[in-house]
Amino acid sequence: MRLIKCGYLCLLLLFGGCASLPPGAQPNPDDPYERFNRAMYIFNDSLDRAILKPVATGYHDYIPGPIQSGIGNFFTNLGTPIDILNNLLQGKFLNALSDTGRLVINTTIGIGGLFDPAGAIGLVEHDEDFGQTLAVWGVPSGPYLVLPFVGPSGFRDGAGYLVDTRADPLYYYDENPEQYYLYALYYIDLRADLLQADDLLQDAFDPYAFVRDAYLQRREYLIYDGNPPPALPDYLLEDD
Repeated sequence: MRLIKCGYLCLLLLFGGCASLPPGAQPNPDDPYERFNRAMYIFNDSLDRAILKPVATGYHDYIPGPIQSGIGNFFTNLGTPIDILNNLLQGKFLNALSDTGRLVINTTIGIGGLFDPAGAIGLVEHDEDFGQTLAVWGVPSGPYLVLPFVGPSGFRDGAGYLVDTRADPLYYYDENPEQYYLYALYYIDLRADLLQADDLLQDAFDPYAFVRDAYLQRREYLIYDGNPPPALPDYLLEDD
């Protein structure tokens, strides 16, 4: 799990787009605020190109791989309490127990989470956040929404993001400026993991729509634990 758990941060892909629909593009019913979202996409893209991507590229190119791996493991371990909490709220008690074991083993034997001995013995991460919990409770997703500084989200996932942020252990670490250094390191490490997606997005006809569809599909995948229900045929979705 990442430090601030949400599928939208897993897909924090801040790339270019346009505020209006490209020629031939069809409106998406899940995206009624598309013009606003495209404007936010451009805003996020500007920040990414000016600051985050260059720093992440340098981090990827010059920081040794084992150190990057240790940093990623540290933040994953730091976010495990959010996994545990949301597993409990969803009634997934065995997963919560497994993640508790991961937290104890990786925090102790794994030297504060820098290493992942729990994964080596088969205790896999169960990626949960409060947006997924709300979905399990029956809360509808609401319209797709691109948030400034955050990226792809939705009304339900945006509310979940706020709850997960308050459950994040680093939120209660009051030592400044160290807290901000850790947040900065987390986002740089996360962005570095996404550098390989750059070429894929640049080849897309409409990168904005590509990110949106990928985000929505991944959220559904996470909510249903990798087994989403099959989509209904179009003729069943049409009004009589």
